[in-house]
Amino acid sequence: MIHFLVFSVRRAAEGLWRNRVMSLAATVTMALMLVLLASLVILLSGLQAGLELVESKVEIRAELHEGVPQERVDALREQVAALPEVESVAYVSKDEALAQFRAQLGEGQEDLTEVVGSNPLPAQLVVKLKDPREFGSVRGTLQEPLGVVSRVVEQQSNVDRLVSITGLLRTVGIIVIALVGLTVLLVVVNSIRMALMSRADEIEIMRLVGASDAFVRWPFIFEGLLVGLLGAVITLALLSLAAGPIAQLATAIAGQVPIGFGDRLSSQVTAVVLAAGLGLGGFGAWLSVRTYLRR
Repeated sequence: MIHFLVFSVRRAAEGLWRNRVMSLAATVTMALMLVLLASLVILLSGLQAGLELVESKVEIRAELHEGVPQERVDALREQVAALPEVESVAYVSKDEALAQFRAQLGEGQEDLTEVVGSNPLPAQLVVKLKDPREFGSVRGTLQEPLGVVSRVVEQQSNVDRLVSITGLLRTVGIIVIALVGLTVLLVVVNSIRMALMSRADEIEIMRLVGASDAFVRWPFIFEGLLVGLLGAVITLALLSLAAGPIAQLATAIAGQVPIGFGDRLSSQVTAVVLAAGLGLGGFGAWLSVRTYLRR
């Protein structure tokens, strides 16, 4: 078995060299597709990180009427905290709301609350959700007791907008990758087909002396796998060189969103690139040899 594998790999390497122009074209096209695929994985990873960051900061703020008895506020807080969608509920007094507002002011921004002369901000209930998309029942519970909550402020539109962008980019990216992958598959098929045609007499002699289809097929499949492996290695080398600039650019664009070539993302990109390269190369070669042997 090992002798057959060594023979197949050696014959595959010889086939790549004999048909080096088409092999080079297949390898370059494979690398191009894998770069696009890796870019899509990195982009979606960044969007997912951004979505998780936004979701972690999404909260519902229920502004309370002036003069509401503390007993009614505490009862509403306990009622909301008991909902299965709620992670935590915090009461923010008027003074605390004013302090938070002033802490969030950017440098050079004027504090208009000093002009008013009194604290214009209402006391609030701040609700953290387990899933930011499930806010309907929480909003209803907050608005249920009359005379307690004056206004409910939620940030669901930010989450919905980011989810829509992520879904659209994922769909467009998958379509682009599918089209490029089909092109790569056709190039690999044509490359292996040319190798088959150039060795047609040799294959015919092998079959006449009793060689099985597997004996004929596997060297060409290994040839396709080598094309995929070379494309994957080139892609990973390019990504390794570009890792630093990409991480700096992502940090500059996304700010505090945790995007970058961490261990998890690097492992994920490496696995996807290798699997796609070997899969397309091997499948294209198998398809080409199968068609040829059937004829």
